[in-house]
Amino acid sequence: MTMKIAWITDSTAFIPEDLKNNPDVYVMPLGIIFGNSEVIDDNGVDLTTEMLYRRIREEKETPKTSQPPIGKYVELFEQLSVNYDCAIAIHVSDKLSGTLAGCIAATDLVSFKVEAVDSKSMSYAITTLIYKGIEMAEQGKDYKDIAEFLRQEASKSENYIVLGNLDQFYKGGRMSGTQYLLGSLLGIKPMLRIHSTSGEFELFEKVRSEKKAYLRMVDLFKQAYVKNNIQQLQIMHGNVRDKAEALKQEIKKQFPSLQIIVGEISSVIAVHAGEGTMAVIWHNEEQK
Repeated sequence: MTMKIAWITDSTAFIPEDLKNNPDVYVMPLGIIFGNSEVIDDNGVDLTTEMLYRRIREEKETPKTSQPPIGKYVELFEQLSVNYDCAIAIHVSDKLSGTLAGCIAATDLVSFKVEAVDSKSMSYAITTLIYKGIEMAEQGKDYKDIAEFLRQEASKSENYIVLGNLDQFYKGGRMSGTQYLLGSLLGIKPMLRIHSTSGEFELFEKVRSEKKAYLRMVDLFKQAYVKNNIQQLQIMHGNVRDKAEALKQEIKKQFPSLQIIVGEISSVIAVHAGEGTMAVIWHNEEQK
């Protein structure tokens, strides 16, 4: 008998319209703290993109983010237990947030069956795992087997990020003072990536201009494309859609059959990465 599976993720993930409209997909929102007030990252309902970046620019203190309370997970699991046999929760890297740990802690407080998966990343890398999981569920695969497969697939994600604002990344404690000073004085654009095994941010390269940074990302994709079967590329941006579309057209010239998705980074990611951030993400599959 096929089990009915609920899919849980968090608001660092990119949620396309089809997943928003999927009744089996549930998004656990993180919080954004502005001074003494907290706003829930609810995919633009209470905090639109324009409002977010305006508040970031105007606030004296750098905003912070907060993980969902364990109690919210317990509440969600109890609700899901009425209509589902189990759930698979795919969350932002546990090296970047305590969200996954909170989810796992909540599973010990309920009898509902939940398999938690560390995406080792964020944004569309999580989305890819959700799609893969749903496809396997439709084939009748067991939820434990699906979760184990997704844990292995998580290491196949590759992403490169050019920060839009060094101030926020530095004040958030994710960049050393020396790196911040050099980047500010010399105009260096640090290119980051999330390590596919550890799930941690790492400084990949230092590039002297934004244009060169974008060209370098295209070059890195070319190298991966030769070695792997890649059907899709995602470009995630921080309120600079015109630049993202220009990058898409540049890549399309070289890979006309490649599917390219352009979307915005989530509000929680924007708090740390800043306005103007650009990221390219893809999933490496083995050559057939």
